Amino acid sequence: MIESFYKQFGKIDIPVRRFQAPARINIIGEHVDYLGGLVLPAAINFSMQILIRPNLTNEFRFYSENFKSYFSTLELRKVQKNTWVNYILGVIDQIQKKGHTVPGFDLSISGNIPLGAGLSSSAAVEVVVGYALSEVFQLGLNRTEIALLGQAAENDFVGTKCGIMDQFVIAWGKKNNCISLDTSSLKFEYHEFDLKDNEFYLIQSNVKHSLNDSEYNNRRKECESAFSKIKKESPNIQNLFQVNDEFDLKSTGLTEIEIKRVIHVISEKSRIKSTIDGLNHHDFKKVGKALTECHSSLSKNYEVSCKETDFIVETLEKESILGARMIGGGFGGCVLVLDKQGRSEEIFSKLASLYEKQFKITPELYHFTITDGVHEGITE
Repeated sequence: MIESFYKQFGKIDIPVRRFQAPARINIIGEHVDYLGGLVLPAAINFSMQILIRPNLTNEFRFYSENFKSYFSTLELRKVQKNTWVNYILGVIDQIQKKGHTVPGFDLSISGNIPLGAGLSSSAAVEVVVGYALSEVFQLGLNRTEIALLGQAAENDFVGTKCGIMDQFVIAWGKKNNCISLDTSSLKFEYHEFDLKDNEFYLIQSNVKHSLNDSEYNNRRKECESAFSKIKKESPNIQNLFQVNDEFDLKSTGLTEIEIKRVIHVISEKSRIKSTIDGLNHHDFKKVGKALTECHSSLSKNYEVSCKETDFIVETLEKESILGARMIGGGFGGCVLVLDKQGRSEEIFSKLASLYEKQFKITPELYHFTITDGVHEGITE
C-alpha cells in the first residue's frame, strides 16, 4: 500500500500513518439497534486499512486500492460515481459540523471485508476515517464520538438510516469479547467469548439484492409509524423496544405490516435474553435455538431475508447445526452459523453443491476470530 500511496500522491516530508478498523458480526438483536434495542455484536478480523497524511493544501485526495479509483475535491458534496468516496466525505462533513477544521489530506484505502456481505464494510470505513482524522489532526474525539459521527455520516450524507451498533462495536471492539450494547443509552458491557468446543462461522450467499438500502429505510419508516401510534396509547414508552408482549397491537390502529414489524422487535427481546444467558452458562443449544428463531422472524415478520439466505438456513438445519441466521441489513449477504467445531468444511461442501444447483451461485465459507476495534498500526 505504501508504494501505491507514493505513486498516487508523491513523496513529501510528512510521515504517512496507517490505521485499521475491523468488520463486525452481530450475534443477536437484529434490526433493533435503531429502535432503542439491546444488541450483542463483536469485532472480527476482516478489516479496512487506510494510509493518511496531511498534504498542506485545502484539497482532499483519495485512492481506493480495491476499486483502483482516484478522487480529489475541494468540496464536501455527495457524488454519484465512485460512491465509496461518500463514506469518507460524510465523515469529514460531520466533523466540520461539530466545529472542527479538517485541512487537506491524502488517503488511500484498502480492505478485505467482502462488500455486500452484511459485515459492515461501510461502517468500518467511517470509523477508521474518523479515528484517523482525530489522531492526525489532534481533534480529541473519543471512540463513542467517532462512532456517532460515522452513524451521522451514513444517515445524513450517504442516506442509509442505519443504527449505531456497527460503528459502535467497530470503535469499541475488544479481542475475545463481544459487547452487550443498550442502543438507547449507549451503555455497554464486555463479555468474554468462550464457545468451548463450538464455533461460529459465516457462509456468504454472494447475493446482494438492489432492495437493500431502500427497503432498509422503509423498515425504519414502518417502525417509526408504528411507534408513533403506540405512543399515543402509552405516552411513557420511549422507544419501540420497550413495548412488551402483552401490549394489544391491534387496538392502536397499526396496519398488518406494522404489526409484523413490531412482533419481530418484541420477540427479539426474549431471544437476546436467551442468547446472553446461553453464552454465560455455556448452553449452546439455547443460543443456537435463538439464532434460528431470529432468522425465521427476520424472514417472516421483518421480511428482510431472501430465498437464497432462507435456503442456506433451511439446508443447515437439516444437517442438525446448532443454529443459523442471516445477519446485516438483509436481502443477501452472510449467514452466521453456530455449530460444533470440526464440521464446517463437510457441511459447507454439501450446502455449496445444493446451493449452486439451485441458484447457479457459488457461496463462500469464512472463518473468523474476535478482534480489537479501530487502532493505529505500524507503517513500514
